[in-house]
Amino acid sequence: MLPSILPLYLLASAVAALGREGLDSTAALNDTLSRAARSSLRRVSWSKYSHLTYAFAITTPDANTLALDASDEELLPQFVSTAHQNGVKASLSIGGWTGSRYFSSNVGSARNRTAFVKTVTDVATKYSLDGLDFDWEFPGVQGIGCNLVNASDTDNFLAFLQQLRNTTIGKSLILSVATYVTPWVDPTGSPSANISEFSKVLDYMAIMNYDVKSNPSVGAGPHSPLDDSCAPVGARFGSATSAVDAWTAAGMPKDQIVLGVPAYGHSFVVPSGEMSGSSDNGSTSIAALQGYPRYEAGVKRRGDRWDGEGGLDVCGATVGPGGVYTYWGLIEEGFLNDDGSVASGVKSRFDECSQTPFLYNATAGVHVSYDNLESYAIKGGFVHLMGLKGFAMWEAGGDFKDALLDSILNATQNGGPPTDKSQSTSTSSSLPRLPFVSGQFIWRHLHLLSLGLGSWFL
Repeated sequence: MLPSILPLYLLASAVAALGREGLDSTAALNDTLSRAARSSLRRVSWSKYSHLTYAFAITTPDANTLALDASDEELLPQFVSTAHQNGVKASLSIGGWTGSRYFSSNVGSARNRTAFVKTVTDVATKYSLDGLDFDWEFPGVQGIGCNLVNASDTDNFLAFLQQLRNTTIGKSLILSVATYVTPWVDPTGSPSANISEFSKVLDYMAIMNYDVKSNPSVGAGPHSPLDDSCAPVGARFGSATSAVDAWTAAGMPKDQIVLGVPAYGHSFVVPSGEMSGSSDNGSTSIAALQGYPRYEAGVKRRGDRWDGEGGLDVCGATVGPGGVYTYWGLIEEGFLNDDGSVASGVKSRFDECSQTPFLYNATAGVHVSYDNLESYAIKGGFVHLMGLKGFAMWEAGGDFKDALLDSILNATQNGGPPTDKSQSTSTSSSLPRLPFVSGQFIWRHLHLLSLGLGSWFL
């Protein structure tokens, strides 16, 4: 998720219980209150994870410095200690949507790369970290709006990672990155055709198959599609299938790819008139949800109680509420029942192309694209069939009683439900089991991210 205003994060990674030797999980937690963070750590299902990641350390204009909030200085050691007490690897994530403004300059020259390598390895040593995660999602392309950008960002990022890996400390660290559904761009601004050198220095990359945009001229679509090749023209912005195809074609081995899955949904303001049809007696009613309903572009209502009200982002731009509902938030707000079934009075639809569900509350005029137990099982089956390293949930705290986690863990181990989409991804039913499951946790928000090596963001 790309939160507009999030102060601090705690990410954690851990191995999954179902075959601890083979699975890892990652989660991220954002918290400004020490007491709340400690409480969240106690709620982690540690036995289901192998690796946890604390998010975020923030880049600064000075390559010699990473920014950690005062509360992070207190909480990060607690996080690492608790993780190690539970036999879980502990990593720190650097950057994020709001914290990547100075990655470009930090790796933009040989001098700065050397300084930045020392900065991150010093942090790893100071906090006894097992790994470092670099959440620079768009090198060479503008992200939040005020990031520094250089046409050589991708090449410079590789040079930095190579230098980091070649240090004494770097050789022992778990190094990972978070990426978008398309490969990083080359100096021409096109997706890189060859990123194979990254596979030699990274343990894994987590593809963030969520926050996929919709096209107002087409209608509200899925934000985490398994497939988009069958979507309407003008609404094909990437999917799990296209992302894995693109990254592997560019040189990243499948067994170093972790599929990012969301424990939240995006809402759209859709007037009931856009969803209505005619009944047998000629009256107007919402008999069944239509696909891709027209929505009010630029209009967002606040989602659940974890969704922000809006304000100024790090660039100084005014932003509104995110319109985001965690999985538990959909239950709390009356869209779903505790068992994940659709609540009375709420309309639902399962999209066979994207293999994801939708909800519609006619009274509120709110249409939600989200993931449920079925779509999680299908994505777990995709991970299983494709032989990926694992999955990554953002964010673990968005789950409800580990319902989503348990669904995808079972599918990654045993295969998901049969679907045309999952069966077409591979002809093999006996690919090696994923070695990594990860999750992300933001305080105030709990996230679960599954990664190939196993990380969990708290």
